[in-house]
Amino acid sequence: METMTEPPPTHSIEVRRPEVTQHDRSEIATLEPVVGGELEEGRSRSVISVKKLDLFYSEKQALHQINMEILPRRVTALIGPSGCGKSTLLRCLNRMNDLIDGVRIDGKVLFEGADIYDPEIDVTELRKRFGMVFQKSNPFPKSVYENVVYGLRIQGVRNKATLDEACERSLQRAALWDEVKDRLEESGLSLSGGQMQRLCIARAIAVNPEVVLMDEPASALDPIATAKIEELIYELKELYTIVIVTHNMQQAARVSEFTAFLMLGRLVEYDRTGKIFTNPAQKITEDYITGRFG
Repeated sequence: METMTEPPPTHSIEVRRPEVTQHDRSEIATLEPVVGGELEEGRSRSVISVKKLDLFYSEKQALHQINMEILPRRVTALIGPSGCGKSTLLRCLNRMNDLIDGVRIDGKVLFEGADIYDPEIDVTELRKRFGMVFQKSNPFPKSVYENVVYGLRIQGVRNKATLDEACERSLQRAALWDEVKDRLEESGLSLSGGQMQRLCIARAIAVNPEVVLMDEPASALDPIATAKIEELIYELKELYTIVIVTHNMQQAARVSEFTAFLMLGRLVEYDRTGKIFTNPAQKITEDYITGRFG
């Protein structure tokens, strides 16, 4: 009679990508960023120009000599491993890093030709022109309606017809109107995760910004909700300039026209998304795209 034996215990195996070595760090520090010709030629029509941008958290330098042109009505994705400076760069575009103690910024960020770090700039007025969507959906503990029109109320808009029109228009643009039009007085916190994120997008665009900044807007969502957010991003680019930080390279490939790859706070390569993912100019870009580190 055959002896039955217990199967060997199974263990979950964590696959870790190799980390960046000191040699890699030295090599990255000396790399000349590769920027696609279309972006180099697009300076005259770019809506945002980042010029020789350095950022320090106290003594630690987080961004090194970033130069970028962001074209209007396009989706630009920022990719790279954790801690590479993606979100820090994104927050430079509407001066959100001002809220962090010990931050020092050198260089320029031009928005429609004006340096947003000029002491004469009204930061409150500047931020009205930028919508911001965060990684974790953050509806206010208010009704769906009040969430959407919150920014307009802060600006002093009181006319109900104006607020009603803005609420419907923004929810339509956020592909949420049909799902919540009969629930406008319910709490925004009662919605599903994907609906809450689209509500936050509706809130961001209700004040008619020119640029929408998105910091990993789908990272906490399930695949179905993520697909809806990606479809929405694709539609919104007809109306807004969009800059998105994502750790999901497939997502960057699906939603963006241009992709910037950052490493250790430096811009390594910036080009058409198709070029970055199929024929990158830098070997380190190829290594990251193909999963050899990160």
